[in-house]
Amino acid sequence: MHGSYHGAWCWDFLRPELERLGHRVVAVDMPVAAPGLGAAEYATAVEAAVEGMDEPVLVGHSMGGLVIPLVAARRPVRRLVFLAAMLPYPGRSANEQRGAEPIDGRIPPTTAEWTDLGDDVWAVGPTTATELFFHDAQPAVARWATARLRPQCYGVMSEVTPLIEWPDVPCRSIVCRDDRALNPEWGRTTARARLGVDAVEIDGGHSPFLTRPAELARLIDTLA
Repeated sequence: MHGSYHGAWCWDFLRPELERLGHRVVAVDMPVAAPGLGAAEYATAVEAAVEGMDEPVLVGHSMGGLVIPLVAARRPVRRLVFLAAMLPYPGRSANEQRGAEPIDGRIPPTTAEWTDLGDDVWAVGPTTATELFFHDAQPAVARWATARLRPQCYGVMSEVTPLIEWPDVPCRSIVCRDDRALNPEWGRTTARARLGVDAVEIDGGHSPFLTRPAELARLIDTLA
């Protein structure tokens, strides 16, 4: 499950690496650009994509971390893997968490290419996106990725999470040491406090599925 502004395309480099390790990979396009939709509707899209699978391992990147526990509350899954991901807090919105906790990256972008498209849907420009998401990617890869970014409805951030209580499912957490979108130290602390696990770490920024897919695939294989 991809993060804000992204789509199933973001796993294109990772998918063949996981398949080489024997995994079946389903990448989901969540309806992130649709006005008025939030985590519950995103979870419904995930449910449809994994229908017929017994107990999939769900990997949620960034905003996708707000979605995968909802799926686990609705149907059997083997475990949840949070990749540089947000964690829902029952009774709060993601924005409320961001105001109370040091979630956001510690190195802010030098640009602010945010465009209000109306209906609480926003677009991010290529320079700001590269600074936040792809700063350690090869230039050609960063261009490829920014050209595929979609608008994002911010309702998923402002809504109180639909999650009532955490599902009883094993969880794992991956922290990116040089993440500029999410604070790595917050990721380490919340993995211990809320998931009851020590995060495993990988070098680089927010998008290791583009910058070090083989290494990330081996890590996910171990955690799965």
